[in-house]
Amino acid sequence: MNIPSLAVSALSACALAACAQTQPAENVPAPSPAVKVTGAAQSCIPLQPLSSTAVRDDRTIDFIVSGKRGYRNTLTGSCPGLKAANAFTYETSLSQLCNTDIIYTLQNYGGTPQRGAACGLGQFVPVEFQR
Repeated sequence: MNIPSLAVSALSACALAACAQTQPAENVPAPSPAVKVTGAAQSCIPLQPLSSTAVRDDRTIDFIVSGKRGYRNTLTGSCPGLKAANAFTYETSLSQLCNTDIIYTLQNYGGTPQRGAACGLGQFVPVEFQR
């Protein structure tokens, strides 16, 4: 194979990979665990009652208030490395987290946590977790 053919093959592979990443949301499996929606989506949630978070996949984070209640946030797009890192950070000067805020994956490099990809939060949907 000559060099120009190799370059065309590489570009074709990149183009196909880009197409695969833009598949409609209906082809993406729902995150686990299943949830029951208990109210309308909200732009912001207060930080004070949150007890923990759970990264479900590269696009979904559950903000847990109690064992069975919380908010499911589907990010505005896929967040590379979020599930693998299973950790994120954010900065806010408010006592709430909003859909206009940005989270950052938290990568561990040589024992030192460092910010990774920046990702936009979506709406916060109040849910009850089905366990």
